[in-house]
Amino acid sequence: MPESQNDAIRLTRLPNGLTVVSERMPRVETVSIGAYVNAGTRHEAAAENGVSHFLEHMAFKGTERRDAATIARDMENVGGHLNAYTSRENTAYYAKVLKEDVGLAADIIGDILSHSSFVPEELERERGVILQEIGQANDTPDDIVFDHFQSTAYAEQAMGRPVLGSEETVSAMTREALTGYMRRHYGPSRMVVAAAGALEHEALLDLVQMHFSDLPTAAEAAMEPSRYTGGEFREERDLDQVHLVLGFPSVSATDKLHTATQLLSTLLGGGMSSRLFQEIREKRGLVYSIYSFASPFQDHGLFAVYAGTGEDQAEELVPVTLSELLKVQTDVTEDELNRAKAQLRASLLMSLESTGSRCEQLARQLQVHGRIIPVEETKARIAGVTVAQVQEAAARMFRAPPTLTALGPASKVPGLAEIAQRLAA
Repeated sequence: MPESQNDAIRLTRLPNGLTVVSERMPRVETVSIGAYVNAGTRHEAAAENGVSHFLEHMAFKGTERRDAATIARDMENVGGHLNAYTSRENTAYYAKVLKEDVGLAADIIGDILSHSSFVPEELERERGVILQEIGQANDTPDDIVFDHFQSTAYAEQAMGRPVLGSEETVSAMTREALTGYMRRHYGPSRMVVAAAGALEHEALLDLVQMHFSDLPTAAEAAMEPSRYTGGEFREERDLDQVHLVLGFPSVSATDKLHTATQLLSTLLGGGMSSRLFQEIREKRGLVYSIYSFASPFQDHGLFAVYAGTGEDQAEELVPVTLSELLKVQTDVTEDELNRAKAQLRASLLMSLESTGSRCEQLARQLQVHGRIIPVEETKARIAGVTVAQVQEAAARMFRAPPTLTALGPASKVPGLAEIAQRLAA
């Protein structure tokens, strides 16, 4: 049954459970369309870690009607772009094309989700590619440090495992593991097909019914709840810099303090005017890169600060950072909160000009909140956050047990016990 949202946004939930949503953007000449699957790393068993990401790769390696080269040529013959990504909670397959080619995009995405062939030779070739990707990540300290942070914050559970998987699990992955996971998790009730741009909703429905009719019937899979553990991970490496991530348990995407937490991240470490950038880079010259980020999941979240610094500077960097985390719990000004609100509001509104961003937002809102959140409602939430709420969010997080990861010449980085003691002062 169709559920009208407004003149531009239309939503339909099909009898088989597939959700279809579109936003008409008449002033553009393109369409972004994607299938967003509610299946990611946290839905994997330990022995199959990396299967979601492996599936994402294999989807482009051939179907019953197209081999890998044909998939690439069909899309690039019309100047379109086809891509995918895997996260801890979702996997997405999406394309951007000129408006007259949306039928081709829907055909290709539906084909790779319904009729992937998993040819053994292609599987072995792609296994090698993924092992190279894992090796590259391991050799990139400002990349792999975040995997170590996640696995330390959520030790011994699905939420803490790497999206790419490990060399061991990827090397052992079988064709049956991939096809079985796809059958269990890629059903219509776990998928949103979203599109934004120069198209009509009725035309999108026709395309979905034509190209997504052969999806497997998958039941809702149980999701392992997140259990924040915290802790410390260090790895001494012969590097010029030590890469640090200091984090804390945070709120989910549906928590009442979610928007306040996003604003806290913005004013603390979200730009050149932020506290951490000004104090640590501009005034003290201790880093080239420092920023904070808030990662909300469906049932939990993480808040963290990343910095890359020299071995000798690390001894000063950490106490200064902790001092800022203490101050922001009791001292936030209206001026800096208003600046953070302006940044967050501008980011939201600018993203609405992109068909790809809008397409992804629609799908994520439906999967997380079960509804489309009007832009005016989001703007009102941002405007309504108070100084007291930002300070409450800071106190709630920074008084919790921390997680520390350090990669490189980390001998002068204070230990977790000292960090926790300073934050308790």
